[in-house]
Amino acid sequence: MNDPIGDMLTRIRNGQMRGKSVVSTPASKLRGWVLDVLADEGYIRGYESSEENGHPAFEISLKYYEGTPVIREVKRVSKPGRRVYMSVNDIPVVRQGLGVSIVSTPKGVMSDASARANNVGGEVLCTVF
Repeated sequence: MNDPIGDMLTRIRNGQMRGKSVVSTPASKLRGWVLDVLADEGYIRGYESSEENGHPAFEISLKYYEGTPVIREVKRVSKPGRRVYMSVNDIPVVRQGLGVSIVSTPKGVMSDASARANNVGGEVLCTVF
């Protein structure tokens, strides 16, 4: 697998299109940090660690509001073939602040608002609305 974050976001997107309550993805530290940001921002209910065929995995509980998915759109910005780094002043505002950009900074993975508050830039992993 070349793009583990893109794979996880695709699993979440596909699970929500099918109306699933839980989706599974292989576990890693970076995926866990991204899921922490999604949970803090209220886009997923949460996630739990589990074991799948002897390999660690995350069970992601998806969130719905009146039958429609909370995540309307999720896009991968920085890809393995083209990394996208931005300074704190250039981090994009998603849908006039209604969405969130997830940024990998020297101080950890955080939302765009947290990155601005901590005055750090970094690699923009994805945008969620």
